[in-house]
Amino acid sequence: MADTLWWVGVHGGAGESTMAQLLPGTRAANHRWPIPPPPVPTPVILVARTHGSGLRAAQRAAIEWASGVVQGVAVLGLVLIADAPGRLPRVLDDFADIVGGGVPRVWDIPWIEEWRRGEAPTPDNTPDEVFEVLESIYALRASNPADYPAPN
Repeated sequence: MADTLWWVGVHGGAGESTMAQLLPGTRAANHRWPIPPPPVPTPVILVARTHGSGLRAAQRAAIEWASGVVQGVAVLGLVLIADAPGRLPRVLDDFADIVGGGVPRVWDIPWIEEWRRGEAPTPDNTPDEVFEVLESIYALRASNPADYPAPN
């Protein structure tokens, strides 16, 4: 399972199961770090909403990973899923930039009203922007495991 891409929702309702539905062959980690079999690092994408508590949870996860406490995990980046329609307030946008500095890359998913109503993600209700993010993650995942980023 070390070659499986895991989505780690850093708080409840982050969207990890939605992301796993959208990218076949990936798994939701149920808000926990996956326990990897050594020696290959397990690729992980953190997932958070863009509200204050979601960004703080993402920051804590990034710090935990970067500190080296989490062994055998390669955090490839962070997906931030909009928690409301429209632009982020400046204070949250600035904080998202700070949090994003603690991970190798950040992808943004816009607000999707159909998902809020509980509709399963489908090609019809998922904006092209989301598929562009997923294509980017898929391409990154297809790269050599030796290229996975290590904590600083």
